[in-house]
Amino acid sequence: MKKKTLFAGGLVPAALSLSIAAAFAHGGASGIVKQRMDAMKEMGDAVKATSAMFKGEAEYDAETVRKTARTINAHSGAALIKLFPEGTDHAPSEALPKIWNDRERFEDLANRLEVLSEGLAEAADNGPGEAGSGGHMMDADSMMMEPGAMMGDGSMMDGSMMGGSGMPTPEMLAAMPAEGVFTMVVQTCSSCHSAFRRDKE
Repeated sequence: MKKKTLFAGGLVPAALSLSIAAAFAHGGASGIVKQRMDAMKEMGDAVKATSAMFKGEAEYDAETVRKTARTINAHSGAALIKLFPEGTDHAPSEALPKIWNDRERFEDLANRLEVLSEGLAEAADNGPGEAGSGGHMMDADSMMMEPGAMMGDGSMMDGSMMGGSGMPTPEMLAAMPAEGVFTMVVQTCSSCHSAFRRDKE
């Protein structure tokens, strides 16, 4: 029986299309612009490898989820931030000047992605829809709240569940179904792309 997931709504396909578009944009890229394009492609490929399992197109494999988490983690947080120094929004870069004009939000999203990807690795053994030992977190469907609820602006969930800061705690993530954490990872990526990536002509 095909499993109903959050990914039917098009979030993951949208993320994958960004990865594919980035691959074509690499022509002529060099230096740090190419480095960050390569990093984005690696993350997009990792998301693709994992999303098929949550769409019911492949058997769930915890090690694949952990590999995806490690790939994303390696390109998030400080590693991601340092790939966007000022003055690197020239073609073929698709970075918007807003990255530097709203640096605090950009860095918050990068750091959020680091925490979430760490949590995804911890939650991998929980399976797509099973709570971890002692966990009684929300299932993946209930993670979809109001539009923009997980857009990286601190309103992802009620603060009492997020340690009062808008950021999920590692303990919370480790107890969640892997699909729920993966959804949060992809939504954070999508939020960053929406805010800071130039639209295709």
